[in-house]
Amino acid sequence: MVFEKGFDNEKYLKEQSSTILERVKKFDKLYLEFGGKLMYDYHAARVLPGYDPNIKMKLLQKLRDRAEVIFCIYAGDIERKKLRADFGITYDSDALRLIDELHEWGIDTTSVVITRFENQISAKVFRNKLERRGVKVYVHAPTPGYPTDVDTIVSDSGYGLHQFIETKKPIVVVTGPGPGSGKLATCLAQCYHEYKRGVKAGYAKFETFPIWNLPLKHPVNIAYEAATADIHDFNCIDSFHLDAYNQIAINYNRDVEAFPLLRKIIEKITNAPSYYKSPTDMGVNRAGFAITNDEIVIKAATQEVIRRYFRYSCEYILGLVDKEAVHRVELLLEELKVRPEERSVVQPARLAAKEAEKKRKGNDGIFCGAAIELPDGKIITGQNSPLMHASSALVLNAIKYLAGIPDSVHLLSPNIIDSLSHFKKDILHGKMLSLDLEETLIALNINATFNPETKMAMEKLKELRGCEMHLTHMPTPGDEAGLRKLGVNLTSDPNFATKQLFLY
Repeated sequence: MVFEKGFDNEKYLKEQSSTILERVKKFDKLYLEFGGKLMYDYHAARVLPGYDPNIKMKLLQKLRDRAEVIFCIYAGDIERKKLRADFGITYDSDALRLIDELHEWGIDTTSVVITRFENQISAKVFRNKLERRGVKVYVHAPTPGYPTDVDTIVSDSGYGLHQFIETKKPIVVVTGPGPGSGKLATCLAQCYHEYKRGVKAGYAKFETFPIWNLPLKHPVNIAYEAATADIHDFNCIDSFHLDAYNQIAINYNRDVEAFPLLRKIIEKITNAPSYYKSPTDMGVNRAGFAITNDEIVIKAATQEVIRRYFRYSCEYILGLVDKEAVHRVELLLEELKVRPEERSVVQPARLAAKEAEKKRKGNDGIFCGAAIELPDGKIITGQNSPLMHASSALVLNAIKYLAGIPDSVHLLSPNIIDSLSHFKKDILHGKMLSLDLEETLIALNINATFNPETKMAMEKLKELRGCEMHLTHMPTPGDEAGLRKLGVNLTSDPNFATKQLFLY
């Protein structure tokens, strides 16, 4: 897995920032909706090798003298404890984390807006928590008349009911966790209030995907469809852009479908013809111009579609998505003419599980296999045993290889393993005595204090970040937490690693 770059961050940063500054010149104040993730955009990093997951923050930092941030979160997402899958935390926790990190980057967070608020109890608790820590919080109820009654929407009985958020800088970034957070409504409501105050305010959307100047069926754009299969998004040609400029541009269904209504709203707010002729016009998206190697990007994006197939297959088994999401990604794989097994670590993991079954023939239980592709292209495998989970065995095998330590050498003292098993069984009354990855990493750290080989191997853990990994069974919470901290790109087959229901 030799890493090859296909994307130029510096070129992107220059193109995107200059385009934003050009857009600002058209208005007294620009409300800039940030689509996608503001930080840690690992989807973009996976499909555009070389893309900095925090490039948006670097751009904001570059513009920080002229920009501030409004953070939106949908009350319903707080209520149902919606998770950000790549961090395993709820959206409200993610909001707190992002506010902290924006502050560390030197970027002002003006306020938090709880959108479509209908007195949800957990949203009230979230508001109290923020306000008691000195964060300004606004609550916006659903907009009356939305989505069709423009006369009501753009009136004191519509956007006028949303409390105005005071801002000072010419660029106001409006962001939030995930789709449906209320970013667009917040931008438009602010524009409505600004115009009433005599301020010429504009709206634009900071986009990354789909990339408008790549072909409709380019794997990068297909990977975006795969990423949003659960909310039924699909890419399409922007017919408004084609009519206005005789130029093919790619957008996605919701933006194209909403454009006529959005144009009417903007025209009613400004009392003038819309300054945009198409949904693509609204976007600030220069990502396509920073792709330096299309072949590398195509391969990476194709692999991302396979990853999404495994993710949705597991989420279906867990009851998180419907079968339609899985079927949608299956169709995308067919379009790309690839199979899930073309992910390099899938078959080795499955072979490792079969080897585990052969070794323990006649024993009851579930046999799990794991495989990881290291930076030099070497694939290492691991399997579960009565002592540890497959993820634990795999990580130990991988760091031994990276450190040049013989396979016969034990990185963990048998006494430590026995002591932990005794602690789990007799003190905590646990049912699973084998060590999950989080427990194994803690044990490794203890063992490293008196074992120089363990200490040397532990230094290699950081080299696992970004490596591709596959499990034949969905990770238990302790495995998932450990793998997330190590930063591997994990997929798994949609199988449970235990018959116990509580772990999941």
